[in-house]
Amino acid sequence: MPCYHCGARQSDPGKGPSPWKRGVVRDEQVLVCPDCQATHDWTADLDRCENCGSTMLLRSLGETRCRQCSHVKTAAPAASARSDESLSSEVADALRRRFGG
Repeated sequence: MPCYHCGARQSDPGKGPSPWKRGVVRDEQVLVCPDCQATHDWTADLDRCENCGSTMLLRSLGETRCRQCSHVKTAAPAASARSDESLSSEVADALRRRFGG
């Protein structure tokens, strides 16, 4: 998954914790590269928990769960459709790069 802000791809992690951060933007799980973390207020772009306002959200199985208060929000169907289209497009691009065409 690329950085949501600049599109950089995450490389194989070294030892220790990853410098990349996770978040949720418009009901989609995103990664933020270290460069974007340093150059702009990336946390301002993140979705917030409806219950407690935290940005510590995790997307899984069509739900957004707050790691701070455990509140769960089910995604709207349109958000899931956008995610499917994005994934389909990314897979098609990867296949073209690999096999040409």
